[in-house]
Amino acid sequence: MAKLFLLFVIMPILEIAVLIHVGEIIGGWNTVALVILSALIGAHLVRREGLSTLAKAQAKMQSGQVPAAEIGAGLMLLVAGILLVTPGFITDIFGLLLTLPVTRNMLAGFVVKHLQFRTVAGGFGTSDFTQSSFHQSGSGQDGFESHTNRAPRQPGDIIDGEVLRSSNDRDRHEPKRLD
Repeated sequence: MAKLFLLFVIMPILEIAVLIHVGEIIGGWNTVALVILSALIGAHLVRREGLSTLAKAQAKMQSGQVPAAEIGAGLMLLVAGILLVTPGFITDIFGLLLTLPVTRNMLAGFVVKHLQFRTVAGGFGTSDFTQSSFHQSGSGQDGFESHTNRAPRQPGDIIDGEVLRSSNDRDRHEPKRLD
């Protein structure tokens, strides 16, 4: 709650104070022109870096690798774009830092390392995905226990499965003969 208060109340007040101070020094119209110029330059930088990151992600996917770092960098570029088009100098500084590959990659690596996705698959338990592991637990709605509580899958692993049908399913799905 305190972070939201900081983001939505304190940050705009600080931005307005900085804009007023800069406006007193270089003039109001020059300040407006500087804010517009920083938004245009920021949009150009985000576009350029975004296309570069997308190309790296596509190359990794084509080679069979998960582009985790590129996904993190893409998220950082999205945030950078939002910050750079938001009027103000403080947000522009943070947005500019996120467009620089050095700072963006450091922050993206931190985010991806600590990011965890949790999914729930239609009554069949839950799955946790992190950059380095996959874990699935729980039992299905039919009472079958999930047997994937093991080491993360590696490229080239073979996954074996079996489809079970009840007699009611067979009657519904098999074509009927018309004599």
